[in-house]
Amino acid sequence: MAAENSFDVVSQYDEQELVNALDQTRREVSTRYDLKDTKTEITYDPKKSNITILTASEFTLKSVRDVLESKMVRRNLSLKILKPGEIEQASGGKVRQQIELQKGISQELAKEISKLIRDQFPKVKSQIQGDAVRVTGKSRDELQGVIALLREKDYPVPLQFENYR
Repeated sequence: MAAENSFDVVSQYDEQELVNALDQTRREVSTRYDLKDTKTEITYDPKKSNITILTASEFTLKSVRDVLESKMVRRNLSLKILKPGEIEQASGGKVRQQIELQKGISQELAKEISKLIRDQFPKVKSQIQGDAVRVTGKSRDELQGVIALLREKDYPVPLQFENYR
């Protein structure tokens, strides 16, 4: 009997890389000529998994977000993890924006991924486990095909493939 091979489809981000990108953004905002005197605050709350940007105007908010996104890309973090909220007025004539960080695969997306795998690869089984999808099959070639299929689809969250055995 052939052994079962498997892997997990997950959506996560490296929290330390995110913290480093935020530190680099704070440093660049404090030294950049056009952003230096805006009194910009960037806070990260790991418990709520969100980022809050408080700055002088919508224009500087857009500039700070551009800096943050460029630092994230350099650190191999997908911009799909960012879910920006509404821009709201804060005290002192400032503006605030909450950016939610997405982690994990939603149930709807997990069902969609499982259905796609079942339709394209009938010999491969997929199982939803919390916020991940476990894919098992006898042939490693079919599992590689599943990974290739999921990589070419454009999902609203970044997908990683872990525990390939």
